[in-house]
Amino acid sequence: MNLSEHLSKAKQILAEADALFITAGAGMGVDSGLPDFRGAEGFWRAYPKVRELGLRFEEMANPEWFEKDPRLAWAFYGHRLHLYRDTEPHEGFKKLLDLSGAKKYGAFIFTSNVDGQFQKAGFREDQVMECHGSIHHLQCTDNCQGKLWSSEDTSIEISEDFQAKEPLPVSPCCGAIARPNILMFGDFSWEYSRTDAQRNRLSAWIEKLESENVKPAIVEIGAGTAVPTVRNSSEQIAKRFGVPLIRINPRESFGAEVQLPLGALEALQQITAE
Repeated sequence: MNLSEHLSKAKQILAEADALFITAGAGMGVDSGLPDFRGAEGFWRAYPKVRELGLRFEEMANPEWFEKDPRLAWAFYGHRLHLYRDTEPHEGFKKLLDLSGAKKYGAFIFTSNVDGQFQKAGFREDQVMECHGSIHHLQCTDNCQGKLWSSEDTSIEISEDFQAKEPLPVSPCCGAIARPNILMFGDFSWEYSRTDAQRNRLSAWIEKLESENVKPAIVEIGAGTAVPTVRNSSEQIAKRFGVPLIRINPRESFGAEVQLPLGALEALQQITAE
């Protein structure tokens, strides 16, 4: 099939479905102006100061920095917190929201993004599973009492040499340094209770669709192969329901029945166009 045939097939699948399962990786946010940290060069373009330290994303996104150099850790995560807070979701989110609102069983989101853009675009909190957590929630670095709290009142000032200025966020329980409730690399203290509750809601939704013999449309957007969590989830659910997978990815759309080698916004504009 050529691109126009894949687009037609995607439109048909979406029109006929009574539910929408949306999976999304970092590529979903690119059209909103967010970096996808693709490869070391992409990461360093977003964080030139980290290039000077010679750190790749996997090395920087590690909880050990909150112990070794909490001001550096909070410069990185504080910058991201403000970036995500200040970013407006692109029009593609609204198109998905409108599309899901027209479905009898609505939509559920499964995303590896920690930016909260789906909620900001209007999706309800109980419609979203964030498998890597969210920057909009904090926890203690020692994970004392398993408590989470909102980062809404957290504001981080960053110096020119890429260090967070004091005071740094601390745990209201014990006074230890706080950290975002994000699953990092080599992370053994991530508090996963919030994500577990999201996973349980997603499981209940999937089971409801199965019990009522509903075939969902599955749309995967901007999920790469480097950390294949999102792609694996899309493929598992598509297989479980015996439905085709619509994969939107400008570079890695292979491996799905419907392949759209486009950016998120362009693809969503085209498949939701009248």
